[in-house]
Amino acid sequence: MTPTSPRPGTPAPGSIPIPGGTPAGTTPARTNPAPSPTRRTLLKGLGGIGALGAAGSLAACSGASARGTEDIAYWHLLSGPDGVTMSELIDGYMATDGAARVQQTVLGWGAPYYTKLAMASAGGRAPDLAVMHAARVPGYAPGGLLDEWDLDLLGEFGVHQEDFPELIWEKMVVDGTLTCIALDSHPFVLYYNTEIAEAAGVLGSDGLLLPTNTPEDFRALALELGAKAPSGYGLSWGYLGDGSNQWRMFSTYYTQLGGTIDLPVGGTMGYQEELVVEAIEWILSLIDGEVGNPGHDGGTAISEFATGGSGAFYGGVWETGSYKNEGLPFDMTVIPGVFGDPTAYADSHSFVLPHQSDPDPERRRAVHGLVAHLLQNSLAWAGAGHIPAYAPVLEDPGYADLVPQSHYADAIDHLVYDPPAWFTGSGSDFHTYFGNDMQNVWARRTDPLEGWNAFVARINDLLAKPSPM
Repeated sequence: MTPTSPRPGTPAPGSIPIPGGTPAGTTPARTNPAPSPTRRTLLKGLGGIGALGAAGSLAACSGASARGTEDIAYWHLLSGPDGVTMSELIDGYMATDGAARVQQTVLGWGAPYYTKLAMASAGGRAPDLAVMHAARVPGYAPGGLLDEWDLDLLGEFGVHQEDFPELIWEKMVVDGTLTCIALDSHPFVLYYNTEIAEAAGVLGSDGLLLPTNTPEDFRALALELGAKAPSGYGLSWGYLGDGSNQWRMFSTYYTQLGGTIDLPVGGTMGYQEELVVEAIEWILSLIDGEVGNPGHDGGTAISEFATGGSGAFYGGVWETGSYKNEGLPFDMTVIPGVFGDPTAYADSHSFVLPHQSDPDPERRRAVHGLVAHLLQNSLAWAGAGHIPAYAPVLEDPGYADLVPQSHYADAIDHLVYDPPAWFTGSGSDFHTYFGNDMQNVWARRTDPLEGWNAFVARINDLLAKPSPM
């Protein structure tokens, strides 16, 4: 996925994959290593074949370095179009005066990537730079697996705290420490077919979807769209087999209602049950066979909208490029705030410094310069649908010319991330468990509270366990 590419893809052209899953290259020798989690502790906590594979990969990296000592080793999970764009940005950086060389390593999205990154940091084989989803960072930083960014050094390259929207900056700081640098935010939004919307009479004089501020108004708009859509459905949303998409939808409306989630270490999950039920019942009303199809998976929902079959689609901004390639007439907006302020469930691709016991100051300086360059040139990154986190790019006239991207840029004022815990964030068990326990609720085979309580029980089990990090 990244969620910006939520679906795994192939390594980007020009990137350096890991043969057999082995991290490419080594880092300079380090002395007096700081205490770190043991291999056994990490394997036990991370569990399964993925962790064992990571351990094997780390053992296999004991040979000679595959890169020059001056190269920046950069790991990320960006594949497909995102990987291509990142490679182009890296090439642009390396073409600047005094730039360091950068060696990219692309790993498969999801748990295997995060497992390998944790093992590399714990085992003294960390790359110089890596990408993590911001919502995953709180699970890694307390374990000493990530190093702090130097804000003064970033300032020398023209990047400052005031260059980031408040909600994004708050996610970059963990326990008072600047732990990650966000490249973007990629929210869950509402797409709509402009031709169907025009035929339905739900476009304003500005050509944008009419605002709706109540559940009744939104449902009426969706029914108007459905009346003009070939499928008869105003909305498309895929949930079957996709716990992440189920959570995005639930989090969006639960938060609008004023709901909060608290995940205290060693405690039990905190939430507002009456708002949980209200959010679930509202979502069920949108997949009732009248407003929307009651049994879509992700692929069928995407296909229904991409072929012009439905009036609107709930999805992540990363689908923007695909719909453009289809030649679909569409626009996008933040999901309307029918219960209060709008909300935009999101995560962010963020840069982190995997822990090194004795980092080379010049290499660290070069990494700060690289990240500053990527932020300052992230207008190209916006082309895939992501909202740049570096605010000066949002103020660039070139960004205003990007349509539909500029039409949902106000999502940065309404971002909602996963509640912090070692098991939350993109591609996490938190999303998987939610999908496992709630799928039958959406399919109307299980009572809402029965499914929700099963999910809460799983999360309470995780809260009782120490973080494997």
